[in-house]
Amino acid sequence: MTPPPLTISEESLTDRQKDVLDAALGLLVEGGDGLTMTGVARRASCSKETLYKWFGDRDGLLTATVQWQASKVRMVPVDRETLEKRTLAIALEKFGRDWLTVLTGETSVALNRLAVSHAGQEKRNLGRIVLENGPIGMAKRCIPLLEAGREAGLLKFEDADQTFRTFFGLVVRDTQIRMLLGEQRRPSEELIAAQARRAREQFFTLFGV
Repeated sequence: MTPPPLTISEESLTDRQKDVLDAALGLLVEGGDGLTMTGVARRASCSKETLYKWFGDRDGLLTATVQWQASKVRMVPVDRETLEKRTLAIALEKFGRDWLTVLTGETSVALNRLAVSHAGQEKRNLGRIVLENGPIGMAKRCIPLLEAGREAGLLKFEDADQTFRTFFGLVVRDTQIRMLLGEQRRPSEELIAAQARRAREQFFTLFGV
């Protein structure tokens, strides 16, 4: 029987489960298509039975692995009843900074390269998994914050999804595609912070009230 999907976050996982998912990420970076339940069990020093119990099948393990990587982008909690512009700005800038930090890391670059190579191939699901738990997953986490800003009279927009896509473009710019195409130098922490700050400023120029 396939277990119900885990809600992957820093708080929901045990330390042992985190170790297993880190091992799976390491194998994806090193071996790409070679990821197997046997390989992960060997790398993580656990049994295949444990993997099946926690994650179900290989797709379940892949999904949990991608969600674990995506969970490193934190959303700053806000009080919708007392939300102010400064609080909203801090939350959006922090989200953008974390997102860029994770996106430009070696693991995410390797994972996205592999996902692109799987895109459109019916029997290879990593492309779909990364799409659903990467950009689409980020949208599901960020849109409620944007809608809270609109309800508080701080933002003005009609389509939340399109507004998120604009924010996505302002944050990521051409950074991801350059990394995917082989740019070796990862942006510094200072450059990432500056890019997230500019994205926040430009976003408020477009949608701020």
